[in-house]
Amino acid sequence: MTIPTSFGFDDETLSTRPTVYQPGLFDGKVVMVSGAGSGIGKAIAFLYARLGAKLVICGRDTEKLETCAQWLRQLGSPDVMVQQANIRDPEQVELLIDVAWVHFGRIDILVNNAGGQFPQKALDYSVKGWKAVIDTNLNGTWYMMHALAKRWRDTDTQGNIVNIVATFQRGMPGVAHTCAARSAVTHLSKTVAVEWAQYGIRVNCIAPGAIASTGFRQYSAEAVKAFAGANPMKHVGDVQDVAEAAVYLSAPSGKFVTGELLTVDGGGVLWGEVWTIAKPDYFKVNA
Repeated sequence: MTIPTSFGFDDETLSTRPTVYQPGLFDGKVVMVSGAGSGIGKAIAFLYARLGAKLVICGRDTEKLETCAQWLRQLGSPDVMVQQANIRDPEQVELLIDVAWVHFGRIDILVNNAGGQFPQKALDYSVKGWKAVIDTNLNGTWYMMHALAKRWRDTDTQGNIVNIVATFQRGMPGVAHTCAARSAVTHLSKTVAVEWAQYGIRVNCIAPGAIASTGFRQYSAEAVKAFAGANPMKHVGDVQDVAEAAVYLSAPSGKFVTGELLTVDGGGVLWGEVWTIAKPDYFKVNA
């Protein structure tokens, strides 16, 4: 498989891509997806809509969210709530939960997809750059988890959290900041999966590997070209792979799964190395 120049599926393809899940699987359920305006987040929202869920989508770019919402309504989710929110701000997160709860009267599933990073040598990080990635990928994820878990506990309602992280298991040169944040989220999730089990709340994580999406745009052509060879399947994944994993964990298929990290990377953590920055000559064979 070659890496598509479109960096993932277009909206039309996402709306018709075959899925193993049956229509109506999430009828009556309300799903909140952060960072749903593009890339993996959009694909996740599209699949839940096709399976009958009502959607709450949030992010910082209202224009992208509104475009996504138009498609979601066509796909079988007529009631879609769009809310601009910066997950770094706990007050905005609390407002998001309040508004969504008033609108729908419930939230059943939270998919924490919002996040971001930039490729750079760790020695070159500024304090501001480090804090920005940690604040979004770790703190923002926690604010969302914490606010909704409290609401579920206080209303005696069961809930389900799926956190989108990254394949940090072997490290990933060029994004040390996101490896730090995403590994923290994973072990945070394992811990609260135990603490919150008494409230009927399941918490799991998905670690996408090289997934062809809009996220590829932040990496160099050299890095993107190498992604396909960084796993034993010898190709990159697609956004639908992650969306179907999220559905598996949050549907009845995952009812006895909590505290887990589901890695969707073609076996990459067992195989190759991933450099998101130029590989130094020191590490090249025969250099």
